[in-house]
Amino acid sequence: MMDGRKLYRSERDKMLFGVCGGIGEYLGIDPTLVRLLWALVACSGPGLIAYLVAAIIIPLPPV
Repeated sequence: MMDGRKLYRSERDKMLFGVCGGIGEYLGIDPTLVRLLWALVACSGPGLIAYLVAAIIIPLPPV
């Protein structure tokens, strides 16, 4: 079940903190779609707080 992948913030495809870019890379989808979905969630409730928490919790990739 585990394929060894880990979720990291994106260094290449980032707008603010690289959270949506990292999620898009992890899921293998276009990060723009993740950003659009996140924007919809942010407009309908606690999405901004969730983004900030994700930016703190999700680590940068190792050097």
